[in-house]
Amino acid sequence: MNTIIVFLIAFISLPVLASNPNPENKNNKDSCKALIVQNDESLINSEIMELSDEEQNGLIHMRVEEKLARDVYITLGELWSVRIFQNIQKSEQRHMDAMKRLVDFYEIPDPAENDEVGIFSVVEFQELYDELVEKGTTSYQDAMLVGKAIEELDIADLEDQIELVDNPDIKIVYENLKAASERHLNAFNRHIN
Repeated sequence: MNTIIVFLIAFISLPVLASNPNPENKNNKDSCKALIVQNDESLINSEIMELSDEEQNGLIHMRVEEKLARDVYITLGELWSVRIFQNIQKSEQRHMDAMKRLVDFYEIPDPAENDEVGIFSVVEFQELYDELVEKGTTSYQDAMLVGKAIEELDIADLEDQIELVDNPDIKIVYENLKAASERHLNAFNRHIN
């Protein structure tokens, strides 16, 4: 079991580490601790752990929620041309990628297979996207408030998922995403008058 956890942590964290050559630098937006993983054939042959229904539903939900954040930030970033949306949308793409690796690893059909910005297969997320973009287009301050609302939603949902999850590999990813969302929330709060 420990072998699969180490494998998943390495597998999911590798792109974040690759994009952050100095993970101890607190100035990097999505810093994470460096992981040392030895090349071990047992990692390749690891078995997939069983997921509860709650864990599977959580992975699906969080995959789509990360797409929601990215898509709203792309759309509002194009409108307002401010760095905060450009930077955080890149981070949200990494979050989407981390969730995609988990979805793929656990052989769950990808609920965000259509990667087109602003298109969602889940009706509730489509409606939320439309509502957030509409609000964020009214003023710069409203756009910052939309960013704040998305990060607060993300943090609350991640906290709920962390409580429900038994699998340590998923819990670690959720905790990392939550830490990043807290940094994003702080960034949006600094832009709100």
